[in-house]
Amino acid sequence: MACLSATLLNSRSWTARVHGPHHLYPNRPNHTFVVSMNGMVHSMREHTLLKASLSSSYIEVETAKKEGVLTLQELCQGHVPEHIICRMEEVGYVVPTKVQQEALPVLFAGCDCVLHAQTGSGKTLAYLLRIFSVINTQRSAVQALIVVPTRELGIQVTKVARVLSANSEQLNSGEKSCTIMALLDGGTLKRHKSWLKAEPPTIVIATLGSLTQMLEKNILKLDAMQVLVIDEVDFMFNSSKHVSSLRKLLTSYSCRKSRQTIFASASIPQHRRFLYDAVQQKWTKVCSKGERYLTLLSLLKSDEPHSAIVFVGVQSEKSKKAGDPPPTTLLVNFLKSSLVGFSEISLLEEDMNFNQRAASLTELQQGSSHLLVATDIAARGVDLPGTTHIYNFNLPKDAVNYLHRAGRAGRKPFSDEKCYVTSIITPQEQFVLQRFENELMFSCEQLFFDL
Repeated sequence: MACLSATLLNSRSWTARVHGPHHLYPNRPNHTFVVSMNGMVHSMREHTLLKASLSSSYIEVETAKKEGVLTLQELCQGHVPEHIICRMEEVGYVVPTKVQQEALPVLFAGCDCVLHAQTGSGKTLAYLLRIFSVINTQRSAVQALIVVPTRELGIQVTKVARVLSANSEQLNSGEKSCTIMALLDGGTLKRHKSWLKAEPPTIVIATLGSLTQMLEKNILKLDAMQVLVIDEVDFMFNSSKHVSSLRKLLTSYSCRKSRQTIFASASIPQHRRFLYDAVQQKWTKVCSKGERYLTLLSLLKSDEPHSAIVFVGVQSEKSKKAGDPPPTTLLVNFLKSSLVGFSEISLLEEDMNFNQRAASLTELQQGSSHLLVATDIAARGVDLPGTTHIYNFNLPKDAVNYLHRAGRAGRKPFSDEKCYVTSIITPQEQFVLQRFENELMFSCEQLFFDL
């Protein structure tokens, strides 16, 4: 579960620079590891913690370009349908607010998230863009639910959603437009009942009272729901009449394992406590080692490597059987949506056929810079002389594989360029890295690193 807040909470990490013996590592690469040290983050270490500015003003496009800020179109490319992106720009959404800039990569990665930023900062657009990125209008089922505390807020959210989906001219032939239902208190529910029974809408925006009626009568079904948004979540949970209904919605009427849960609010007085409760009460699912994503992104931005390889562990059989996407794919998607500076982010893994592998390597060898996300298949026999940075997103299974991964850097003959190997680990994995130190005879110098 990720947390968007005005400040970066509980995220102090530390690193150690490791100097290996000359004969083991060409050009003497420095080895670094990053470990989360805070107790709460450790207990919730599988959650990504992100910061968001309180500022809601848009940055001028030219200034944004100079500062390397991605436009909304660039953030949404490859995730949100083109007709939604075009419509978004038509109505004036061009440069992201700070909360959108920080939140969208995390939302597109499928993480459960708390959007905590002031009123008018762009939270609504952020979660709507995520919804439009996953829904399938060809499917006749409710795929996204937005729960609001008041009729007035429901009308406002419905208006934004319908404005974004209004332009249907660019839809492919035969493709259906998105249907959006406002199921709000004070309305006539008879018409909504008929609508839900005949052909369920794609998105439902509902107040809790009307929603509960439909759920209790089994008229509204949420078995196909992919995204659940609870807006003004602190107000909802502070209302005693709402708490019971919300708990049922989060734990009984829908499955947290198959949905993405997004909480949004401008004010959560006990923010840290709320995050803790969200996990303990099983309102959300934890996103596997999500803090690593933000750590890697911060490292790439601070290091600005000319060419780098990110090593990721292979997908478990259990994960494959569950139909989960491979960790390499998740990471590539995350980096493409949030990283500036690399024109191409390539992938190399076992499941690719030989022709795909060969084509990928040929492109990398011909290019002047690269960022390659790979499993251990790239640790042996892959010669990319320009590689200066190795990142172990997951530690290898043994010291030998660590050595081969590290050996991908510093291969350029007669180069004075410094090379680095960085491992991102949890506190529990620290002993594994220490074992590698003993076997490969390198020592560590500890440095502090702030995300």
